[in-house]
Amino acid sequence: MAALASPGARILIVEDEFLVALQLEDILAEGGHAVLGTLPDAASVADLAEAPDVALVDLNLRDGLTGPSVARDLASRFGARVIYVTANPGQIDKPAATAVGIVQKPFSRNAILAAIAYAMAGNCGTDRPAELEPLAQA
Repeated sequence: MAALASPGARILIVEDEFLVALQLEDILAEGGHAVLGTLPDAASVADLAEAPDVALVDLNLRDGLTGPSVARDLASRFGARVIYVTANPGQIDKPAATAVGIVQKPFSRNAILAAIAYAMAGNCGTDRPAELEPLAQA
């Protein structure tokens, strides 16, 4: 079976639910990716110094509905590609400029790794994974 993700991506997890974050860390490690960290809120992200290639961002964090603004901050500061990982995609008011799509919770290992591979490939073409929903156009 072909690998679903490009090994070696530096991934930031922005998620406040411990078990979900742990599951994502395990999936990423098995996929050969480096996890830069798991951050639970906007204040933690503000202190981030190392640039991720991809950020997996939940919307409702420990400090409220701050995921959308966190994603925009990561895009502008680091150029990180953003994948929203959420059960509430309708809460994305203004997507980050580098956002590539949404993986709905609950997610599968394949959905996460396929979304990262798509993001790392420059998210162009017609090879969007079925599990990676496009962002709604305003």
